[in-house]
Amino acid sequence: MSIVDTRTPDPKRLIPGATGDWEVIIGMEVHAQVTSNSKLFSGASTSFGAAPNANVSLVDAAMPGMLPVINEECVRQAIRTGLGLRAQINLKSVFDRKNYFYPDLPQGYQISQYKQPIVGEGTVTVSVGPDSKGNFEDIEVGIERLHLEQDAGKSMHDQHPTMSYVDLNRSGVALMEIVSKPDMRSSDEAKAFLTKLRTIVRYLGTCDGNMDEGSMRADVNVSVRKPGGPFGTRCEIKNVNSIRFVGQAIEYEARRQIGILEDGGVIDQETRLFDPSKGETRSMRSKEEAHDYRYFPDPDLLPLEFDQAFVDALAADLPELPDDKKSRLITSMGLSAYDASVLVSEKAIADYFEKVAVGRDGKLAANWVINDLMGSLNKAGQSIENSPVSPSQLGAIVDLIKEGTISGKIAKDLFEIVWNEGGDPKELVESRGMKQVTDTGAIEKAVDEVIAANPDKVEQARAKPSLAGWFVGQVMKATGGKANPQAVNDLVKSKLGVE
Repeated sequence: MSIVDTRTPDPKRLIPGATGDWEVIIGMEVHAQVTSNSKLFSGASTSFGAAPNANVSLVDAAMPGMLPVINEECVRQAIRTGLGLRAQINLKSVFDRKNYFYPDLPQGYQISQYKQPIVGEGTVTVSVGPDSKGNFEDIEVGIERLHLEQDAGKSMHDQHPTMSYVDLNRSGVALMEIVSKPDMRSSDEAKAFLTKLRTIVRYLGTCDGNMDEGSMRADVNVSVRKPGGPFGTRCEIKNVNSIRFVGQAIEYEARRQIGILEDGGVIDQETRLFDPSKGETRSMRSKEEAHDYRYFPDPDLLPLEFDQAFVDALAADLPELPDDKKSRLITSMGLSAYDASVLVSEKAIADYFEKVAVGRDGKLAANWVINDLMGSLNKAGQSIENSPVSPSQLGAIVDLIKEGTISGKIAKDLFEIVWNEGGDPKELVESRGMKQVTDTGAIEKAVDEVIAANPDKVEQARAKPSLAGWFVGQVMKATGGKANPQAVNDLVKSKLGVE
């Protein structure tokens, strides 16, 4: 990772210490498993959850004479990811051997890329927030490179009292290592960056982003310095598999380093692990430098070359990405930046919303998707892919509100019925007598009855017009929430003689 300072100190991001403020410098190396049916250099399956050592070819097991053959689909996916990161695509790249002791990689080296990666520098726009006022702050995080490499297997030390077992199912699985520049200055920025990166690869379909399955994980580089000073010694926190844990690891590590420096100590450059149960990092090993890996070009693989036409064809077939979709929702549907950010945060949410919003009031549709649907899904611990309310059902509810057939209060009751029982919203409104009362004569009768029954409240409301809302509530209650709220409000104010 090249160390180039691209940001000036931000007072909002500084960490107070005993000797003054400190600035945390964060870079990240994200390992994203390529979406592909087979591994990077063999035809073995990449299916998750297979029995140990079920997805292992002779190449993965490093049997004598077995040679790697590049998987073209993995190359396509890496290029598509690079395009999504607005990065330079290198038409020629080289695979290298990275040498050090791998107990769970039979070759004894990892096939990776070093000086000539498939993707060069790029940029990701990250929205940090919302703050207490619902505002987001956009920052730019530079991408240093993206390279392809093979994953290692998995050593298991809890299966036998005296022996370790090895599962080679992941050995040779294609990874994209996405290396950021040290542009992040807080745990919130780092979490937002990783979230955005996961969103991009999910939109592209180049990685499923399932961190709990190990298909996306992050190595986090953390150092601290006095604001504007030279970069400090960094420590790498290895294999963090949760966005929440990334934030916790950074917070702990920054405080740990500040404490050491303020006590007159020095930071050892090392690789550390994060222990979620204790909320702390611990030393794993001294940090290697590039020369420690003894890189050299893999003699079994020719340089990887393709032409610009190949890249252009992939670029032409890219889906709409989160930033573009967010801009479109704001400009064409009039959504707020906050609502648009929430809706594009996951491709599944964006797809659901667009099905609801097509041909309808975008703001009203967004309100129902964000507040009612997602609120219910979060409460139930369900994903939007498994929503009990389909986009067509929610769209029908939005239509009924817009037509004036039902009020907002009735709509919430209707949503609960559809959520729990299913059914066609329009048919449910008819069969259960849920239509909103728009007959002004019936509404006026209800208003008169409430006013007549509460003469003391009438005088209070005339003295303090804001109390008219109490009468509106009583009328809505008396009509079972079916009266048109606007008609009730207008009649109440008229009868009371208040504005």
